Amino acid sequence: MRYPHRLTTSAATRSRSASRRRRLIGALLASATVAAASLTAFAMTESAHAAPGVASRPDDAHSHDVIANLWEWNWNSVARECTAVLGPKGYGGVQVAPPQDSLSRSGPSPVHPWWEVYQPVSYHLTSRMGTEAQFKTMVSTCRHAGVKVYVDAVINHMTGQGDVSYGGVHYTKYSYAGLYSPANFHKYPTDCPVPPGPGSQNGEIKDFNNYRQVTTCELVSLSDLRTETTYVRDTIAAYLNKLIGYGVSGFRVDAAKHIPVEDLAAIEARLHRTVDGTRPYVALEVFPGGPGKLSPFAFQGQGSLLGFDYAYQIHDAFKSYTDPPGGSITDLEVFGTQSGLLPSNKELVFVENHDTERNGSTLSYKDGATNTIATEFMLAWPHGRPAVYASFAWTNSDDSPPSNPQGFITDTTCGNGQWICTDRVNGVANMVGWHNVVGDAPVANWYDDSVNLIAFSRGHRGWIAVNHEATAQTHTFTTGLPHGTYCDIIHGTAAHGGCTGPTVTVNSHGKATVTVPAQDAVAFDAGDLVRGH
Repeated sequence: MRYPHRLTTSAATRSRSASRRRRLIGALLASATVAAASLTAFAMTESAHAAPGVASRPDDAHSHDVIANLWEWNWNSVARECTAVLGPKGYGGVQVAPPQDSLSRSGPSPVHPWWEVYQPVSYHLTSRMGTEAQFKTMVSTCRHAGVKVYVDAVINHMTGQGDVSYGGVHYTKYSYAGLYSPANFHKYPTDCPVPPGPGSQNGEIKDFNNYRQVTTCELVSLSDLRTETTYVRDTIAAYLNKLIGYGVSGFRVDAAKHIPVEDLAAIEARLHRTVDGTRPYVALEVFPGGPGKLSPFAFQGQGSLLGFDYAYQIHDAFKSYTDPPGGSITDLEVFGTQSGLLPSNKELVFVENHDTERNGSTLSYKDGATNTIATEFMLAWPHGRPAVYASFAWTNSDDSPPSNPQGFITDTTCGNGQWICTDRVNGVANMVGWHNVVGDAPVANWYDDSVNLIAFSRGHRGWIAVNHEATAQTHTFTTGLPHGTYCDIIHGTAAHGGCTGPTVTVNSHGKATVTVPAQDAVAFDAGDLVRGH
């Protein structure tokens, strides 16, 4: 969802406070071993307080749980990526854009901005990304490749502008082609206590710390649904159950912070089991910063939470090299619940998403190698369920994805400068397999140079070094892995008993002398053994 600028916290202020917080926490910990053991305990514990009918993590929580967020890729392109990349590389899921029919905005400039898909008109499945038939084929193709599909669900509101949709539906605000009528929306003054503001015909949220305003007033003039009513709950659940019937395994719930917890619970209770035989996985978009019932912690009973806190701390550590006065990646020795994050089993974590890359609160593809090594670190560190973000290049924050003149998104072509295919970058894609191999193994053998080089193992299953310095660094590391020669999967791929890139030799004491290139990483796992000794 696109949120108003006033919700954005100063990155510099957050960086200074986060760095101080991490150093204080680090001073209080007896040792890094205690931190690693505690973090692993969180990572291995399933929540005992999940709401009935809601899976806060999938059953295979520690293997093949990585999601590729192919944001605003069309359905044909998602299907191809599942078959060619995601399935073979070990991704367990793919998150796709909101598939419902939405506003088609023909002007003024920019024409067809990305946020059209977050302004529903109906729950038909003709969208910017393709037809209903193409959506069904995509889900089936991805599932055949071993990749579950998770849908971005927009259920808090309908569009508040325009008069025609991508599916050709004509409508007016509060009346959406027989789906919803004015009685189905919150209004000023009966529901929303805020008078209309300049340029707005209806009360909008003015105070994002006020629970009543956040849940009953309009978010940037979007028609706010009465989710407390049986009709609205039934209608939303019918839409989500249709997607489940097509093979969808769960949902990222957009603007969940604006839906009361009891309404979310009532909607989720109406959902069917998935074709996997499980309750649908649910990840809620709840921006941090709100008090009490608006805090992410208040929503834990209804599913996982999007890891904004995680992405902010990653930014503060990795951005420090070029943007002081932040910390450094050595601060990440204390990272997870000990550094103030939500519980590991309740977070869908990421380095950036479509909102945060645009408001500057996190890293983005524009950070180049820094973004890549941060993503590789995310896949290596045991906190949360990782989501790898891949989308399109942009200059202005409202820019449309590559589309035809009618706004329908064209096929993804990686490497053409228009699409940013982070999911298939060699080191990132291979670290998904590394993540699957190490599973629940604890962090061990931590090393840092007190500047910007770190290394650690996950038990005896995998090892990684990340260098955020301006020059290559050569050190002898304790890897925790058995004697042998291993494929460096950041720069090559293990195949047919060999390696397409450089190798690393671990001696009989589990040590290896490794040169880690500047702004780069080196990694290998027990499955990358080229030659034993």
